[in-house]
Amino acid sequence: MVRLTLAQQLTATLVEQIDNGTYREGDRLPSLRECMRLLGHSKNTVINAYEALASQGLVEARHGQGFFVKRGACSQPEPEEPPPYARAMDTIWLMRQQFVREPGHSPLGEGFPPVDWLMDMRLDKFTRQIMRTGVTTLFRYGNRLGNAGLRQHLAQKLASYSITASPRQIVTTHGANHALDLIIRRFIGSGDCVLVEDPGYYPLFGKLQLQGARMLAVPRLPDGPDIEVLERLLREHKPKLFFIQSVGHNPTGSDISPAKAHRLVQLAEEHHFILVDDDALGDFKSASAIKVSALDQLKRSLYVGSFSKSVSAALRVGFIAGSKDVIDELGDVKMLLHTSSSEFCERTVDVILGEGHFLRHLVRLQERLRTATAEGLQMLDDLGAEVFFRPEQSLYLWAKFTHIDDARELTRQLLPKGFMIAPGHIFSPEQSRISPWTRLNVAYLNDPLLKAVLKR
Repeated sequence: MVRLTLAQQLTATLVEQIDNGTYREGDRLPSLRECMRLLGHSKNTVINAYEALASQGLVEARHGQGFFVKRGACSQPEPEEPPPYARAMDTIWLMRQQFVREPGHSPLGEGFPPVDWLMDMRLDKFTRQIMRTGVTTLFRYGNRLGNAGLRQHLAQKLASYSITASPRQIVTTHGANHALDLIIRRFIGSGDCVLVEDPGYYPLFGKLQLQGARMLAVPRLPDGPDIEVLERLLREHKPKLFFIQSVGHNPTGSDISPAKAHRLVQLAEEHHFILVDDDALGDFKSASAIKVSALDQLKRSLYVGSFSKSVSAALRVGFIAGSKDVIDELGDVKMLLHTSSSEFCERTVDVILGEGHFLRHLVRLQERLRTATAEGLQMLDDLGAEVFFRPEQSLYLWAKFTHIDDARELTRQLLPKGFMIAPGHIFSPEQSRISPWTRLNVAYLNDPLLKAVLKR
């Protein structure tokens, strides 16, 4: 084995740094004195290395200034930032848009209600109330299952949905997405089969891919999952879980029918799989809306709830309800991953739920949603669009427009005009599939300028 000199070792290191873009075209290399001090090399070692780089045509010496990387020296130039229409096709880009608003763009594809719909919660008032009582507990880790007072209120909230659960059957989480993470960590291993709805909640697909799960797509129809396809997949693959949304389905805005909800519960019992009922939009619907977890009473189901969309995404408070044994296990997984959830955020939601103001807030929120849904449906009818499901109230509508075969093309056309939509292919486990459908947030849909643009 040939032993490299110190100068050769330094040369090789600098060549690699130029190749990977650490030093780019026009960048000045560290001065001789800086390099000597940083690396502990002699002056001759550094000079020999820099001269070797110059002889290879990678750098050039400029009198009195130092050594600079020459044009064309980098073998792997940093790629240019793709234009907006290309980034719109990227799932991760769409997720980023949920948190970062681009000036001048109407967030038609956003997953949240407008901030002004939530402002009447007056979080500052509740924060002051928390700071006046039991402030010392805010400096400690919380309980692994979550704040006891909050879990008591959550048990009462579930009772309004006809779901019977004690506080001991509830574990709090950092929102619904964290809840899904815990469930996937506990139940799914690499290669395991999992049922998902198609179209469905696209961040869930990414989580399952990271875990190495094999996703089995069950078509979502206007009244719920396609039972015929579901039964065939159950016979052939024996999956462990089925992730569903009973009401306010994201992205279609559809609700499950009572008949299909009952059949799902029967199939879960017959085929020994768990129904994960993701109800992150439950506060936007009537408490009487049917949920499979209410029919099953958490025997073979897990209920996932969240306050991110109805109170504040910044609080990051969600929860899972299930059987006591399963919740104990999920609490242990939560403790291993995060020690506990935020005592401050959970006490804030606990105080909010303890006041009648929250129920009044939900009434106003749902009234606004009913109005926005009706106006959005009317606008889509005026444009001749086809709507997948026509809910009385839903944050989302799933629609396709005449002469549009691929919603990505519509996205490309709307972005330069200031409108960001969520093209349908993103909501499929197979994102290479072409889809004419798009998800539209009803809060931003009734826009005369958008209507004029779509007509053109």
